[in-house]
Amino acid sequence: MSLAISLQLQLVPPSGFSNNKAEPPTAAANVSLSLLPTPHFIRPLRCSSFSNSSIAATGNRTGRLRSIRCLSALDPNLKATLDKVVTSQKIVLFMKGTKDFPQCGFSHTVVQILKSLDAPFETINILENEALRQGLKEYSSWPTFPQLYVDGQFFGGCDITVEAYKSGELQELLERTLCS
Repeated sequence: MSLAISLQLQLVPPSGFSNNKAEPPTAAANVSLSLLPTPHFIRPLRCSSFSNSSIAATGNRTGRLRSIRCLSALDPNLKATLDKVVTSQKIVLFMKGTKDFPQCGFSHTVVQILKSLDAPFETINILENEALRQGLKEYSSWPTFPQLYVDGQFFGGCDITVEAYKSGELQELLERTLCS
């Protein structure tokens, strides 16, 4: 099953554009997007803007219209589920493996930091569900794991967590969160 979305795009010049001769060129494009549940190669679009012209996504030089296919691993049901999960506990860690058996050095590091702060936290093993793993990347706009959520908000991955721990920022945030 695919989901079709139609968009009306208007190209506008960057702010501060000035042209003494005429108005800046603008163009509009109607783009149809199909969201497919399976992987599909996506070729980047290249469009030009011409004054008073329409721009259409074309697959070749003859001007035939081409459909653009976009992938979205984050369907509305998964998004709703993730919203519930990240708000169900004060601290949630999406990781490779479990709290007791991390299967990645980065996940292990974040688990050890949270344990050293005596913070109660829940873990979700992303290795058990590929759809969850891919959807989370889009949900958080963060491509790697682990992903730490504090009080329903994405905090960061391993590097950000380590830096915040070293600076004392993480401990302060967790204390405020757990006391609220």
